[in-house]
Amino acid sequence: MIISMRARASKEEVDYVCERIREFGFRVHSIEGEERVVIGVVGVGGDVTACLESLEATPGVEKAMRISAPYKFVSKEFRRERTVIRVGSAEIGGDDMVMMAGPCSVESEKQIMETAEAVKAAGAKILRGGAFKPRTSPYDFQGMAEEGLKLLAKAREATGMAIITEVMSDADVPLVAQYADILQIGARNMQNFSLLKSLGKCGRPVMLKRGLSATIKELLMSAEYVVAHGNQHVMLCERGIRTFETATRNTCDISAIPVLNELTHLPVILDPSHAAGKRSIVPALAKAGVAIGADGIIVEVHPCPEKAVSDGAQSLTIEGFQKMMKELKGYIELWKQERMAEMAVTA
Repeated sequence: MIISMRARASKEEVDYVCERIREFGFRVHSIEGEERVVIGVVGVGGDVTACLESLEATPGVEKAMRISAPYKFVSKEFRRERTVIRVGSAEIGGDDMVMMAGPCSVESEKQIMETAEAVKAAGAKILRGGAFKPRTSPYDFQGMAEEGLKLLAKAREATGMAIITEVMSDADVPLVAQYADILQIGARNMQNFSLLKSLGKCGRPVMLKRGLSATIKELLMSAEYVVAHGNQHVMLCERGIRTFETATRNTCDISAIPVLNELTHLPVILDPSHAAGKRSIVPALAKAGVAIGADGIIVEVHPCPEKAVSDGAQSLTIEGFQKMMKELKGYIELWKQERMAEMAVTA
């Protein structure tokens, strides 16, 4: 259920509504806006109909209604306006198309610093880089762990860019949160529920990647875990799904972007690097992502991809990233016009 309070309802009225909800055996989750409070009601409590009827007649309540979607807090039924996540100089989900770029893995100080300076100069606002790497083979490079996190922090200090990096275990959440501005959940961990619960309490924005064979509903339910445990700053990432096709590493489900924009208020990011698996088609997929309404793009960039310890084939060269950013300018201008028009309608 959703309980929308009247504009500028008093704290006493809000507290009373929350207490009535608890009396019916439900849990309370509220979001405070600039002018009004919206209260989410969850749990398997008592009589939903009786609760709704009681609350509709309560002072300070504007509207009480059911939410049909199983993912309550991340649905547009709960919140119509877009969630905007502010990280450093970036506003993800707002009126700025955000580019995240950097190597798959942090390999050395020289590599990460060179990449960070280059992608920032080309227009990226967030630096990506893996310190902990989930690999299919146990013999492949697993990342530099905390040393890699320290190098990312050093690159942030030098460039002013926020950093995003993957966390693989709930035990590692405090360590990664100490260094990173955004914590990334990889496709293989999308339904690691212990990790998702920990991220609800980590105090950092989270980017949740869609699982290899996950449906959009499953992705949204995983996001619900994080939000329901206290963290509203979640963004979703389409990174390609596993199908019968072998021409690309994964199949880019480009339709997921407008579908998610219809279903949720959370920002949606496209990862064309993992969807493609080959650098030659990354720019084309990035253009498609911007054109179809993604809030940001995350791509892999390496100063020397042929020597990369992981994902070299799908990593853009620095020159390739610069070229792609120039080609994206026209797309981003149109994107901004569409976003401003949308914001004017919902204002």
